[in-house]
Amino acid sequence: MTTNCSTEPPSLVIKPRVRGFICVTAHPHGCQENVHNQIDYVKEKGPIADSPKNVLVIGASTGYGLASRIVAAFGCGAKTVGVFFEKPSDGGKTASAGWYNSVAFEKAAKTEGLCAININGDAFSDEIKQQTVEAIKTELGKVDLVVYSLASPRRIHPVTKAVHNSVLKPIGQTFCAKTLDTDKEVVKQITIEPASQEDITETAAVMGGEDWEMWIDALEKAGVLAEGVKTVAYSYIGPEVTWPIYKDGTIGVAKLDVEKAADRINQKLAGSGTAYVSINQAVVTQASSAIPVVPLYISLLFRILREKNILEGCIEQIYRLFAERLYAGTSVPVDEAGRIRIDDLEMKPEVQAAVKELWSQVRTENLKEISDFEVYKKEFVKLFGFGLPGVDYEKPVNPACL
Repeated sequence: MTTNCSTEPPSLVIKPRVRGFICVTAHPHGCQENVHNQIDYVKEKGPIADSPKNVLVIGASTGYGLASRIVAAFGCGAKTVGVFFEKPSDGGKTASAGWYNSVAFEKAAKTEGLCAININGDAFSDEIKQQTVEAIKTELGKVDLVVYSLASPRRIHPVTKAVHNSVLKPIGQTFCAKTLDTDKEVVKQITIEPASQEDITETAAVMGGEDWEMWIDALEKAGVLAEGVKTVAYSYIGPEVTWPIYKDGTIGVAKLDVEKAADRINQKLAGSGTAYVSINQAVVTQASSAIPVVPLYISLLFRILREKNILEGCIEQIYRLFAERLYAGTSVPVDEAGRIRIDDLEMKPEVQAAVKELWSQVRTENLKEISDFEVYKKEFVKLFGFGLPGVDYEKPVNPACL
């Protein structure tokens, strides 16, 4: 994977252009710095014993997927294959943040002699699955960890060719709650009408467990799963205030389907491997920012976690997942439903009680006083390479070159 560096001098000063939960620009040097900061964190924490050596990450370019690849490479010394769907720079426009992240990761890994293979394309497709299989056969032989961290609002089904679109809606009743307009910085009420059965089915088709299961089927059929392989898909439960739009909404149905897929995968692997669902903490990602109520909840949550000195981002979460759960040298600890709970700090009773109290108080006038909304905003633009210390954002850069 290479950047299309021009011989012409850089000429573009890149600034963030944010509209709601979308930033349409990304800064190459800022994204690179963000990746390097996460690598530095993992190196400082130290190597993880008895860890995987050949890792496939599906959805590897941002958020938890990127963090998983960084921990695998720089915490475990693993060869990695990363699958993602990202946009390179074109016509003077910036590439997507995930593109810059993936280039930066590949360069950093290869500098330290680590095998890093990037596969850019639709992970839902049979074509990309086959391309990935061939790359594993050629460069890795077999994989001993498969991370499924795909987040997409749309899926073209590889068999039926039907186009499925997910929605964020409650089920069975209208949902009314506080939410945060992040553009206008206003706390307001939101009302969302309940989903139809078609909405529920469509969302499960996009965000459910079928594609994860298809990936494992394709890898197993090709003979590239190592004996004792582990595979993990990421999910979220969250507090009751978010349940109508999340756990009990259309996304919740899809996430329940992911858990059912884990059961099916375990039956298929029949002792030669194990599938897990990891319930992760709420963090600022482009996906989480799109969910009503969640940005306000995260802003309040961050304040409490910060005050208790237990605030974690993606890289801290995933390092702990690998070191203290998946590869702790004992059986993997799970809850009564068989799920890994790395959201344990978020869901501490005293944390949730404090957030609930702030939730009852928060309004536009006191938003910045009682929440960490300013931190939320900084974390959001950092996803796109902005606001990183040490980066000169007034300096013109070539958006096609990293």
